[in-house]
Amino acid sequence: MNPRVKKVIPNDDYTLRITFDNEEQKVFDIKPLLDFGVFQELKNLKYFKEVKRVYGSIAWPHGQDICPDTLYEESK
Repeated sequence: MNPRVKKVIPNDDYTLRITFDNEEQKVFDIKPLLDFGVFQELKNLKYFKEVKRVYGSIAWPHGQDICPDTLYEESK
């Protein structure tokens, strides 16, 4: 099992600075998802910045979420 999200900080460039529970810090780029389905709402920067850590992953108020394994494996 990959590490889980400990902290998330949204950036103005639609990236997320994520600290995982193994203390590793990575950056996840949301931009490739912004034209698809429920993620289109994240184009609103104010809403994008409402991201929260939820049960070791991340989520937004209207239910958008991303698998913690995806966050870890696809972050740089």
